[in-house]
Amino acid sequence: MIKKLSIYIQRYEKYAIVVPIFVFCESLCELYMPLLMAKIVDIGIPNGDIPYIFQIGLYMALLACIAMVCGFFIMKFSSLSSQGFGANLRDAMFKKVQSFSFKNIDYFSTASLVTRLTNDVNNMQLTVMMMLRIMLRAPMMLIISFFLAYSINARLSIILAVAIVVLASSIWLIVNTAVKLYTLVQQKIDAINSAIQENLIGIRIVKSFVRSDFEKAKFGKANDALTEAAIKAANIGILVMPIMILVMNVATLAIIWNGGLMVYTNELGAGELISFLSYVFQILLSVMMISMIILMSARAQASGERVVEVLDARVDIVNKIEAQQEMLIEKERLQLPAQSMGKMTFPNVQKGKVEFRNVYFKYNLAGSGEDVISNINFVAQPGEVIAIVGGTGTGKSTMVNLIPRLYDVTDGMVLIDDIDVRDYELETLRQDIGVVLQKNTLFSGTIYENLLWGNEHATREEVETAAKDAQAHEFVMSFPDGYDTQLGQGGVNVSGGQKQRLCIARAMLKKPKILILDDSTSAVDSTTEAKIRESFYHRLADATVFIIAQRISSVRDADKILVLDDGKIVGFGTHKELMKTNAVYQEINSSQQEGVAVNE
Repeated sequence: MIKKLSIYIQRYEKYAIVVPIFVFCESLCELYMPLLMAKIVDIGIPNGDIPYIFQIGLYMALLACIAMVCGFFIMKFSSLSSQGFGANLRDAMFKKVQSFSFKNIDYFSTASLVTRLTNDVNNMQLTVMMMLRIMLRAPMMLIISFFLAYSINARLSIILAVAIVVLASSIWLIVNTAVKLYTLVQQKIDAINSAIQENLIGIRIVKSFVRSDFEKAKFGKANDALTEAAIKAANIGILVMPIMILVMNVATLAIIWNGGLMVYTNELGAGELISFLSYVFQILLSVMMISMIILMSARAQASGERVVEVLDARVDIVNKIEAQQEMLIEKERLQLPAQSMGKMTFPNVQKGKVEFRNVYFKYNLAGSGEDVISNINFVAQPGEVIAIVGGTGTGKSTMVNLIPRLYDVTDGMVLIDDIDVRDYELETLRQDIGVVLQKNTLFSGTIYENLLWGNEHATREEVETAAKDAQAHEFVMSFPDGYDTQLGQGGVNVSGGQKQRLCIARAMLKKPKILILDDSTSAVDSTTEAKIRESFYHRLADATVFIIAQRISSVRDADKILVLDDGKIVGFGTHKELMKTNAVYQEINSSQQEGVAVNE
């Protein structure tokens, strides 16, 4: 894990390399002072040699100044290194997440990815900083202090050696348990993030259904679970300090007892005993710092494993050449013969013909192994408007998600212009497909900036034309700032119907060969919807348009209507043909007509 993560300190490794030099200099300055103090006590004071005492005092002041300068650079360079490491790691993780398919995101969950990108990276960043500042200094101080203490008196040093071994063994046992507990803590943070995220995203629904008490209780459970896990981890961690204090106090007592006897018998000078005790104090501080760092490292290890899991995750939807490269790497790892790859070229979407050929798909989520759609076969010719209708959960959205490869088929093929979508370069494929998904999403920024997502090079005139076609221009111009109106996160300051029309305008601005509208006019009135459909025939006459809709009135003029039931095609034809021959379509139409009659 350390090897994998160490590459993310690149561009900042020079600072990390310099830090040990300053740590070494600072440690030497601090550790030399007790020896100088011993000279003052054993030589200067008994002889009343004031110039000698003053001279040694100047040396000590100079060493203190050097240590202070070294400490400044240690703080500066360790901060630069750790912040750079965190920035590089977050950047790498964000880029990795951007390459994830929907399946990858479903596996990790959005809440967990947010935790890994923030809390887990922060844990590791803090640990890197503390390791550069303390982890290098503490062992160095401990080792040098021990050898200096040994040079003063070897017999007393045996007591220190025994104490250090006992401490190291105890800390190792504690940390080994702490790693597992801190992994559990991070998982509980995932859960609490999920509860917060769901509540904030659905805050309007929560208030509409008066479910605040339920959400408070749900958050309370997640919060209590995190608290309990954190307390368990902390209870293990706090054992380090009592054990360390007990061992070091016993060792100090033994040293003072034996050292006092040595001073009494003139085997050891009083100044030497003071110096020895100073080194004992330094060793005590070093062990304390090491124990703190080790506990932080335990949490960082848990976070690091979670971060590496994201970085090492296999993205299941990749370009064909990348898939072949992965295969070659795997064959090389298994020492199997590998064929060389020739230069690969990717096709472009030319016309927009779409064919589903024996398509099956399953999500493969925990507890679900059944096909969501099965044995799907149909052809949509360029310029046709294909409507897809069916009950809730029949696989309508799943089916259209396979066209731009938001998911890959489990079996069969989806072809565009008679070419498997897996043979297209992902970027090229999706540039020629306009999508308005079931969940309409707008981003922070102006209306104009949001529409440019469809075509970043579009002119102002093209943007306004697309907005007019989507019946959005009129309400946009009703705002004081028009297209420069700032939208809140998720477009919270526009209505559901306005949001849908902006998303349709954004998709139309691409001038795609294939346009997918997944229930994207559900919040729009029938008159406005009819005008939007008319713009498809006018502006996107050559594009293949897929419309998922709940209202039969929205699809009756489509060239072909595809009827889904339980993930299977049970009807395919025009409105008139299906009204004559298809029982499922007749039932849907009849239920909606009954609803209209009741309302009237």
